[in-house]
Amino acid sequence: MSPTDPIVPRWEWRTFGAEVDGMKESLPGEFDGDAQVSQERYFLGPGGGNVKVRDDLIDVKVLREVNADGLERWEPVLKVAFPLATADVRVVVGALGCATPPLQRESYTLDEMRALFGGSVRELEIGKRRVRGSIGGCMAEIAVVTAAGETTRTFAIESEDAGAVGAALRDLGLTSTPNVSYPRALGEVLDRVRPRYAVIDVGTNSVKLRVAERRDGGLEPVVDRAEVTRLGEGLHDGGAISPTAASRTADAIAAMADEARLDGATAIAAVGTAGLRAATNSAAVLRTIEERSGVAVEVISGDEEGRLAYLAVRSGLPAAAGSLVVFDTGGGSSQFTFGEGDRVLERFSVPVGAVRYTEAFGLDQAVSADVVTEARAAIAGDLERIEHRRSPDVLVGMGGAVTNMTAVMLRLDPYVPERVHGAELSAEEVDRQIERYRSTDAPGRRTIAGLQPNRAEVILAGACVVRTVMELLGVRVLTVSDRGVRHGVLLDRFG
Repeated sequence: MSPTDPIVPRWEWRTFGAEVDGMKESLPGEFDGDAQVSQERYFLGPGGGNVKVRDDLIDVKVLREVNADGLERWEPVLKVAFPLATADVRVVVGALGCATPPLQRESYTLDEMRALFGGSVRELEIGKRRVRGSIGGCMAEIAVVTAAGETTRTFAIESEDAGAVGAALRDLGLTSTPNVSYPRALGEVLDRVRPRYAVIDVGTNSVKLRVAERRDGGLEPVVDRAEVTRLGEGLHDGGAISPTAASRTADAIAAMADEARLDGATAIAAVGTAGLRAATNSAAVLRTIEERSGVAVEVISGDEEGRLAYLAVRSGLPAAAGSLVVFDTGGGSSQFTFGEGDRVLERFSVPVGAVRYTEAFGLDQAVSADVVTEARAAIAGDLERIEHRRSPDVLVGMGGAVTNMTAVMLRLDPYVPERVHGAELSAEEVDRQIERYRSTDAPGRRTIAGLQPNRAEVILAGACVVRTVMELLGVRVLTVSDRGVRHGVLLDRFG
């Protein structure tokens, strides 16, 4: 809208469906005007907000009020052409209910605006053929709408006067028909043709969330993030998860579940790994999590964890051929899967995780080279199951230690999954990073470009595990997978 355009909020009522078909015939003379045909693009925000683009103009209306009769009062707040000024982008982001990202440009094209959303905003192109008329002094509209291959009809009545809209609905006998706005109707279309799913992976050191949308036969990421909660802090064999660790993990899961629901996930799958397998009070912790988040976490076996990791690797690195070993090292355990191409030959889990060795050898602090040698000897002893095996054609590593070390090697700040996935990590690079980490404490490590600050305490132990695996399997270079258990669960449950 230009500064001189009047702001005219209108009360609106709308319905969709086959019952609209006979509406025009039942109202002779009301819809005799010329039809208007348009192509429009709707952006649907995680909190229910929406904006529309038509004829290179962005049209923003904000829902201000819903009255006792279910009528909605929408207020126009912006209608301008691209490129958008920074102030206009702030209006768009606010209307969509998104957090305002850093705005570093003076103006934004449509594609540049779209990039700001980072996948959290759903997008749908629709075709409209509409005819307008007047009923009871209110503007009325009948339209044929095509979206995502589906065609439906919609009938709407709107006016600045809510009483006039209510009277028109009573005259038409439509007061019991629900009011369905465009954003709601289009969101239901997307839920049918592009459903979204979420996976929460509850590990010993961190909790990971991935939300993906089914599109073009695949699952496209919408959200992928992790939060270090240290569920396994102080946890030893035969021990219990502390109330503090359980509480902060439950809070993180609850926040992720809320985020997934806001992003339109129609189903949430949650799995727990080594920490929840080992703890004596797992049942109580799982109850706490479910009470706070409404999510039931399934504790999977180490064998199942390895299968899911292998599935994720094979889907994400299809070029990995020949004999293949996939290992996923976390805070409480490491999973190994041995295979040949798509065929799994053996998989198992061992209690080798970064949290355990960090606590046992004080690896969150600066330590001597001798302490590192002792820690690696202990790790090698616990990894005896992979000793004396034939070196694989390809070794693939995944998990926070591997991906963080790759980000440090590439000096990535912020983290870029596409650059990490498929990268190669050499034994020499791992040795270099071990030396760097052991020479400083956790606060010093937090200054290292590419290292997530909340990994500072456990990264030295994680690097020692990675290097020991490479040595025992006789491999000098490993391939990095940014995909993990959560990717495997998505494919297995929703793929």
